[in-house]
Amino acid sequence: MAMGLPESDAQNSTPDAEEVNDCPIEQVRLTVPTTDDPTLTCLTFRTWFLGIISCCVLAFMNQFFGYRQNALSVSSLIAQIVVLPVGRMMEASLPTKQIRLPGLRWSFSLNPGPFNMKEHALITIFANAGSSSVYAVAIITIVKAFYHIKINPLAALLLSQSTQLLGFGWAGLFRKFLVDSPYMWWPVTLVQVSLFRALHEEEKRQKGGLTRLQFFMIVLITSFSYYVVPNYLFQSITALSFVCWIWKDSFKAQQIGSGLKGYGIGAFGLDWATVASFLGSPLATPGFAMMNMLVGYVIIFYIMVPLSYWNNWYEARRFPMYAFKTYNADGSRYNVSKVLNQTTFSFNQEGYDEYGKVNLSILFVIAYGLSFATLAATISHVLLFHGSTILEQTKASISNNIGDVHTRLMKKNYDPVPQWWFHCLLILVIGLSLLTCEGFGRQLQLPYWGVILAIGLALIFTLPVGVIIATTNQVVGLNVITELIIGYLYPGRPLANVVFKTYGDNSMRQALQFLSDFKLGHYMKIPPKSMFTVQLVGTIIASSVYFATSWWLLTTVEFICDPAELPTGSPWTCPGDDVFYNASIIWGLVGPQRMFGNLGLYSKMNYFFLFGILAPVPFWYLSRKFPEWKWPRLVNIPILINCPGPPARAVNYNMWFTVGMFFNFVVYKRFKSWWSRHNYILSAGLDAGVAFMGILCYLVLQNRDINGPEWWGLEVDDHCPLANCPSVPGTVHVPGCPIIQ
Repeated sequence: MAMGLPESDAQNSTPDAEEVNDCPIEQVRLTVPTTDDPTLTCLTFRTWFLGIISCCVLAFMNQFFGYRQNALSVSSLIAQIVVLPVGRMMEASLPTKQIRLPGLRWSFSLNPGPFNMKEHALITIFANAGSSSVYAVAIITIVKAFYHIKINPLAALLLSQSTQLLGFGWAGLFRKFLVDSPYMWWPVTLVQVSLFRALHEEEKRQKGGLTRLQFFMIVLITSFSYYVVPNYLFQSITALSFVCWIWKDSFKAQQIGSGLKGYGIGAFGLDWATVASFLGSPLATPGFAMMNMLVGYVIIFYIMVPLSYWNNWYEARRFPMYAFKTYNADGSRYNVSKVLNQTTFSFNQEGYDEYGKVNLSILFVIAYGLSFATLAATISHVLLFHGSTILEQTKASISNNIGDVHTRLMKKNYDPVPQWWFHCLLILVIGLSLLTCEGFGRQLQLPYWGVILAIGLALIFTLPVGVIIATTNQVVGLNVITELIIGYLYPGRPLANVVFKTYGDNSMRQALQFLSDFKLGHYMKIPPKSMFTVQLVGTIIASSVYFATSWWLLTTVEFICDPAELPTGSPWTCPGDDVFYNASIIWGLVGPQRMFGNLGLYSKMNYFFLFGILAPVPFWYLSRKFPEWKWPRLVNIPILINCPGPPARAVNYNMWFTVGMFFNFVVYKRFKSWWSRHNYILSAGLDAGVAFMGILCYLVLQNRDINGPEWWGLEVDDHCPLANCPSVPGTVHVPGCPIIQ
């Protein structure tokens, strides 16, 4: 018997080859098999051993590298590839004899048979828990390294655990809609399904052709070999802006041509990381979603932003066009220490009145306005376009009559996870959340009603945001709206603001991650109870390792996150946490009323909420009025108005759209058989090659300060120094920029 939960929910049956593939999504029909072998073992000794090790290693590496100047993210794709030969080695070497535990009527085998695809999938889900960052660790970091105040380690651990586990409750409530429904197909999971099939299924090589595994290995080796160029030898190749090279002294030309600091006209990059690192793989994004993003990008980035900037709205020309920092009225960086009372850890009204209001770049202002609109449009779009479907699915779920071939196979062969498992876990985690915030002397500043309100926001938005990501592969975050709400209700308390944001936004994101994993298990035909167990254990282990690693570094590395005090060349500068710290000051300390309310400069941005609610209505009306028209149903306003912002730049969007359009339209339509066999394998191979070479370069060379040859191509820059210069007189002089008379 396999180690772990008894597989009593898997009846003995043969693969259902006679099942009709009635999945309504063509990409799923081309990728996911309609067969299942429920006799395969899942929760084996190999699953637990390799899964826990993968989870711990990835959690430690991601948190350890996350504090460093050149942060390195290690994805579960690495574990997905590495554990296969290890699993095969364990299959060949471990004894098959049953081991009976003393005093128990339960036994297991170290080697229950061939290392199979379901074991491999569960190990990957374990690893996925380790590769998913723990948002709450950033709170612990800014408390200890930026504010330099004490926090109870038990409170910090409970904060890490509760914010990660809260998403299980929302996942349990909405899995009927977001997992069982065949229309919620989660495009990103198809990449992993394709890779699993390529690694495990025996395939005859056609004459003159390649098997999927051979194709994957060729792509992996090629990507691995090439990435040494943009990652180590010629880093400028990640963003090439020829317009800047031609017009070296023109401010306007460099702003137009810069791919990192401007509009990116003609800018491109010869690096897969430029294409996929910030926006995800374009090969896994549906074509209609990409078209929505392209239309929105052109409208926002090439019409709205230039009009706003050159008309000098909100004194836009005093500040860089593409910048997401805060500024004083003279164009200098905003000094937050002027408005912070270090003694009482509260807002300094006198200092603020003397120093002045917070100013933002025009793109930052538009990004905030559109983030308001996106949230409102998400609810409006889902209610209008998917409301009747959700109602029908609710009725069907009550009658247990929902789904396609994959749902039928899962219901036929496996018992579902009882709903009370999710309910009990949700109640327990809510209790832990209240204890974390109300106990320990209320060190985290957030009262009980703030926890309940954050939980309520996550509950409201998980379903509509889940529909968006499950159909378009693009996620809409709650970070801005949560900061805005608690900033109005409870101003002057920076820690309360970030804790509220974490319970609201992060718990929703965790729920979506759990649901994505459930959909992967749905396609791979893994027993739901095994999925639940692996996700729960993996989340607890990962959040504990993330917390332990951060606490160890924060208490042992002197002056961590403080570049002014660190020795020259020290890597422990925490650039990501510095952004998080400034957000806690601006939203929690200064507060949204002094930015987007009657006391701030940007109150008109609140009209974007109304725009977001109304924007989907015309397209919904056209789809009802003219049902023969297909295009109104393909217009997805939440995706269309998702404003470009950091860390993605114009060059990233240029390359992402170019590659995505080619594969999602040209290849998909003209070479569908090739696309169905190789598209997602290509995506996985490119990602894996970049990841392996990135780790190798970092550990062997860059971590020891052994960098490439010194020349202009080694700079991670597009050599457009004038693109972010102010363009009106009266601003503080920026080094390298011309003085405007």
